Amino acid sequence: MSKQLQFRIFVVLASIAASLYFTFPLEKRINLGLDLKGGMHLVLRVELEKITEEAKKDAVVRAIEILRNRIDSLGSGETVIQRQGEDQIIVQLPGVTDRQKALNMIGQVAQLEFSLVNDDPALLREALAGKIPEGYDLKYVKGKGSPVLLDKSISVKGEGISDARVDMSANGFMEPHIALTFNAKGAKDFADLTRKHVGEQLAIVLDGEVLSHPNIQEAILDGHAQITGQFTFDEASLLALSLRSGSLPAPMHVEEERTIGPLLGKDSINAGIKATIIGGTSVAVFMLIYYLLAGFISVFALVLNLFIVTGTLGLLNLLVGGSAVTLTLPGIAGIILTLGMAVDANILINERIREEVNNGRPLATAITNGYNRAFAAIFDSHLTNLIAAFMLFQFGSGPVKGFAVTLTIGIITSLFTALYVTRTIFMILLKGNHLKSLPMLRFLSNTKIDFIKIRYFCFALSIIIIIGSMAAFFQKKEAAYGIDFAGGQIQEYQFEKPIASEAIRDALKSSNVSDVVIQRFEKTPQNVIIRTAEDTHTAVDKALKEKLSDNPAELLRIEKVGPIVGKHLRQQALLAIIFAMGGILVYIAYRFKHLDFAVAGVIALIHDVIVALGLLVFFGYQVDLLIVTALLTIAGFSISDTIVIYDRVRENISKTKKYDLAEIINLSINQTLSRTILTSVTVLLVVVSLFFFGGEVLHAFSLCLMIGFLAGIYSSVYVAAPLVLFWEKRQKK
Repeated sequence: MSKQLQFRIFVVLASIAASLYFTFPLEKRINLGLDLKGGMHLVLRVELEKITEEAKKDAVVRAIEILRNRIDSLGSGETVIQRQGEDQIIVQLPGVTDRQKALNMIGQVAQLEFSLVNDDPALLREALAGKIPEGYDLKYVKGKGSPVLLDKSISVKGEGISDARVDMSANGFMEPHIALTFNAKGAKDFADLTRKHVGEQLAIVLDGEVLSHPNIQEAILDGHAQITGQFTFDEASLLALSLRSGSLPAPMHVEEERTIGPLLGKDSINAGIKATIIGGTSVAVFMLIYYLLAGFISVFALVLNLFIVTGTLGLLNLLVGGSAVTLTLPGIAGIILTLGMAVDANILINERIREEVNNGRPLATAITNGYNRAFAAIFDSHLTNLIAAFMLFQFGSGPVKGFAVTLTIGIITSLFTALYVTRTIFMILLKGNHLKSLPMLRFLSNTKIDFIKIRYFCFALSIIIIIGSMAAFFQKKEAAYGIDFAGGQIQEYQFEKPIASEAIRDALKSSNVSDVVIQRFEKTPQNVIIRTAEDTHTAVDKALKEKLSDNPAELLRIEKVGPIVGKHLRQQALLAIIFAMGGILVYIAYRFKHLDFAVAGVIALIHDVIVALGLLVFFGYQVDLLIVTALLTIAGFSISDTIVIYDRVRENISKTKKYDLAEIINLSINQTLSRTILTSVTVLLVVVSLFFFGGEVLHAFSLCLMIGFLAGIYSSVYVAAPLVLFWEKRQKK
């Protein structure tokens, strides 16, 4: 056995051992995203325009530290708090189920101030008439509405508080109040204020609202004070926590929210695993039946590919403390699609080996030539998919980035397992004289279909389909966009029994919740999605509990996107598509030395993206970030098909100097037709399993992929290659 083969065996065995080590135990190695284990994902915007220029310098950094102190009290493990852009903060809270408590705690500025009340009736009347005296503020007592006039020049800020705890009044009513303890400076300032103004009223102002304005009975010198205001115990606890952690430097509001309940997370995991098993098993059975021994080697490589992907995720998480990469539901979809790409590479190699054997080459030579001839097409198709994955990561957000990461890892591991691992196995079998022949079934043999003959009919058909698809999209206008791009809120509930949409609508009307869109699912009639333009969760939840108490509902998820974020995400998605196609155009032009090849290929994938987008909207689905992910995946797969044909055209051109391009294109398409059909069948097996078993969240995603992949098969054969011929003839004229 040669040293080269020994080294290859060592690399393969080391890869198997490392992938298994870093994959298991799964619960420790793989960090699940919020859509799989439940929790909250928030994008907060710090309102910098409301503070001074000096305060803006470190406002976001200070806000992050204060949020971290507050969030620690929730007991959420693996919390993520990080800055995004100039004025945004991303907060991820795994396992947090009390949505309202979390939002109240995060959003409360907690700016506390003790201000002296001016009780001059004449000044108060002037203020109520609209003539507020200079140096004063007119406020109203929270819950009572009575006006008070505050002297802005005489006050003590809340920065001097060192501790805040909930205590119970000893007046027999056991009402909760907040006991404050000042630090040295705060105690001195508070003592000076109360000493000088005994007998006057002191207003307790929180975030601009007057909670109460008690009389100062005597000077308070011990550095302690109380805040009363008819709190519930939970409200008092939340306020005490906010005061302890410090006030935020500026108000914040939620730009984007995704709250996933634990029930939906568990269902998503089960659906993802089921889809993976069914899709992977279908592909494995097909490969074993069709390619026999070569299929067995390919299936081994596919299984190893899966473990290397999960092992790489586990390794990355170990290297940076468990939070480098989270496996999301789109990430699972990325892994499943990666398996489809790995199958594509193996089919290319097996078909090339078959050709070499049919041409009379000895088996060892046929295998070597098969790998060498398949390499260029495999490398080019994988690299163009890497370009699409990079653009997804660059311009995507949240789960889309998770999809891009797993897709990137899968593309790289697919190259390794298809080109290195399977070849090593063939080398071992040949070295031990265990491989005398390599029988395979044959689907198509020496076809001579004239694809070019009907190119003008296909061009016309494509133009009609594209116009129809674009018309379907633009006709819907803003209704074509999901909340990711249009803004708004969706709430998904699971009722105990199936329920009619009208019953829900009637219940919501009683709570003044109008202008709602109610969506139900055929396969799961007990699940309902409620779409609104504003945050209506409290009102909706109350209406369902009060009016539909005989059919209780559990909240599965809430997603909310502000209009500014929606517009930004729409721009980012468009940029991702434009840059991905631009990158693919440049790369193909460089590889094939012809701009017309590149432009024709990009036109074909634009065709596929438009057709998939238009038909999806026509079927009543909306475009969101996950659909953009599907569209870029379609672009990657579409160009892969085209590259395989282009690569064969280039090879056939190099064999002869005198050629007719139409004949060579026909010959090349016929030579690769078996591979095109086989790859499409295996990839569609995977996507169909996602469609039927991946759960409602991936339903539109997988349907979009199915439409796009079928369009990709058509465009590679009837659009991309014929366009090259069309341009060549025009150039000759």
